[in-house]
Amino acid sequence: MKPRELREMSDEQLALTLREAEQNLFRLRMQKQTARLDATSELRKHRKLIARIKTIQRQRQLAQQAQQPAQPSGAGAAS
Repeated sequence: MKPRELREMSDEQLALTLREAEQNLFRLRMQKQTARLDATSELRKHRKLIARIKTIQRQRQLAQQAQQPAQPSGAGAAS
């Protein structure tokens, strides 16, 4: 899945895709341990997909924080 396709997804779709990719990675690791995995390149593909999704989620989180007005950290505290 290309990064452009991931960026077009909603937050809920990204979370669902992340969960599915993590589950698939777990299954692939189990297959590797039991010597039933033929295409070891699938492990790398899923790790990269998970990293891409988490990167996009973090970018969105930072963008939301930047849009919110900055609140003073010491407001309301008595010294």
